[in-house]
Amino acid sequence: MTNIPETGRTPRVQIRLVIIQVLVFSLLLTLGGRLWYLQIRNGTEYADEAKNNHVQQVVQPAVRGSILDDRGVPLADNETRLVVSASRTELSKIKDKGKGVLTRLAGVLDMKPQDVMDKVRLCDSKTPQPCWNGSPYQPIPVTLEATTQQALQIRERPEDFPGITAEPTAVRRYPAPGGANTGQVLGYLSPVTDEEIQKAKNTNSPFLRSDQVGRFGLERTYDKELRGKSGVTRYEVDNLGRVIGEAKNDPAVPGAHIVTSIDARVQAVAEYELNNAMVQARKEIDRNTGVPYKADAGAIVVLESKTGRVVAMASNPTYDPNIWVGGISGKDYAKLTAKESNVPLMNRAIQGQAAPGSIFKVIPTTAAVNAGYKFDGSYPCPSSYSIGGQVFKNFESQGHGSITLGQALEVSCDTVFYGLAHQQWLKDGGLKPVKQPGDIFFKTAHQFGLGAETGVDLPGEEKGRVPDRQWKQRFWAANKDEWCKTGKKGGTYVELLNYENCLEGNLLRAGDAVNYSIGQGDTLVTPIQMATIYAAISNGGTMWNPTIGKAVVSADGKSVQEIQPKAHGKLPMDEKTRQQIGEALEGVATRGTAAWRFGGWPQKQIPMHAKTGTAEVYGKQTTSWFATYTDDYTIVMTISQGGTGSGASGPAVRNVYNAIYGLDMAGKQDLSKALLPKPQAQLPAIQPDGSIDAPEIKPYVPPSPEDAPPALAGPPAPPVAKQD
Repeated sequence: MTNIPETGRTPRVQIRLVIIQVLVFSLLLTLGGRLWYLQIRNGTEYADEAKNNHVQQVVQPAVRGSILDDRGVPLADNETRLVVSASRTELSKIKDKGKGVLTRLAGVLDMKPQDVMDKVRLCDSKTPQPCWNGSPYQPIPVTLEATTQQALQIRERPEDFPGITAEPTAVRRYPAPGGANTGQVLGYLSPVTDEEIQKAKNTNSPFLRSDQVGRFGLERTYDKELRGKSGVTRYEVDNLGRVIGEAKNDPAVPGAHIVTSIDARVQAVAEYELNNAMVQARKEIDRNTGVPYKADAGAIVVLESKTGRVVAMASNPTYDPNIWVGGISGKDYAKLTAKESNVPLMNRAIQGQAAPGSIFKVIPTTAAVNAGYKFDGSYPCPSSYSIGGQVFKNFESQGHGSITLGQALEVSCDTVFYGLAHQQWLKDGGLKPVKQPGDIFFKTAHQFGLGAETGVDLPGEEKGRVPDRQWKQRFWAANKDEWCKTGKKGGTYVELLNYENCLEGNLLRAGDAVNYSIGQGDTLVTPIQMATIYAAISNGGTMWNPTIGKAVVSADGKSVQEIQPKAHGKLPMDEKTRQQIGEALEGVATRGTAAWRFGGWPQKQIPMHAKTGTAEVYGKQTTSWFATYTDDYTIVMTISQGGTGSGASGPAVRNVYNAIYGLDMAGKQDLSKALLPKPQAQLPAIQPDGSIDAPEIKPYVPPSPEDAPPALAGPPAPPVAKQD
């Protein structure tokens, strides 16, 4: 075998290695150059193009659930309208920021250009209504009432209306069946804000920018259930906006329906009678001032006595919640917020606080019995009661001799309660209280639930006020510095009073105690609180949380979640005391201060119990209160600056009961005309397609004066004391 010298192969191998190295280096150099070109030279351009290949979301708003009365009649639902909307995002890309587009749009919609521009401007602390308080990135409705012709003009000329859409859309509607406005109970909607979106991000009910949310009333309380869940379809699009694929599709879930305990028929009666009572009160002359009563505000509450469910709730002045749909106009907003409108957005049934007057007396009566005084004992009822140099008069300075606590309720004798409260004040040490004063009258009020929320399922409820020693101390601490500025040389009565309060404003005086005992002074309650108390006297002593929501029903009717009433306590009285108070309140309706309003009432068939109240308010005319109950229903009504309890509120409350039970003014019952002789137990049926077979509601026809028996046809002339 011939050996080949190694030196003969080396040059060829080396040449080959060099060639391979050159090729590899060239490839690496080419690859590196290309990477430099892509990542550095044109990196920004390609990054921008990559960003433009992204996922675009298209939102399909969920249909909001309806709010139904107890028979399935819609109090709030939806209707399809042609909605014209503007996109601020698209308009901002135009050179003039969309001014020309909005001007052309105004011409098509027969609107003023400035009105259109006001609609799409964003709200802030300095911007008046109208403005948009929702997200700036979602379409802003310009009108909810576009005609088909207007919509066609916009859609056929997209080049003239960039950023403008005209689409059929489900819009909230408040139909007011049978005239039942129910405004403050229902509330209204407005767009979700960016702040709310951020807060809700980590919750199990996040918001989308297109969402409408409840602001007041039931729309707010049950917003999560009503709102449902908007659908979202996610598309993959390139930088030209072309769809290159569908990423994910989440279908919309319609909101659930809220069935309430409101009966639209009774609601319509309550609203009419409240308003009519205020109108009639303004025709009466206040004997203290010689001018007509102002009757500037009022409220009425109708409860199921045994459950605390709300059958009707009305507040006056009121408003039409439809004005908020699609954004409130500047004109409507000005009307709502004007001083002369007297705050129609306030639900006075749960937010109106006032001294209760004599309807409060069931509380000191209970306190007296719990303190050891006998219900059927004998108590003096003189025409006045003196403490030192101060005289506290009975109503119209009328005396009734020695009477029982039950009779004191019937004739509404103030001086009986003055005496009892004064005795307890002295027992607790007077101006130098013992270390732990009993304060039985104040503590009993707290046990009745006053000074606290009732738990009604509406937002914004006020607590009222029990002016006990603790409140006096807090109030003095908050105001003493201002009071002390007057100094000893104050000249006017108010200045002298302020300086006196500066020195001793935290003391509970005898006058405070006796005024409190008849629901006067610094005591404040709401109509819903007093209705809860009187319903508890009716039902055996249970203080139910007033509840409007009755059930949450899915859109297809298959899922039903009933809302059971909850109790927040028992009345601080034994059964014997409750029955004795009930008998006294029955006496008020048959022979006491409310008897003249219940002439002809079928007392054996439907036992009526009542208490009248006329609260004096410093600097104002008297406030009318009327609290009543049967075995089935409790009704409390109040009219600010309306006169006496039975005088102003009595006829209206009687008419509401007549409508509920199907009674005429002579007390004859016709069950075919009775709206709700017994509380509604069954829930309305909702079909799988979401339809509801709701009964027709006929408008309320008020009774004619000719329908009344002769004894009730005209204003009666009983003793003045019987109009408390």
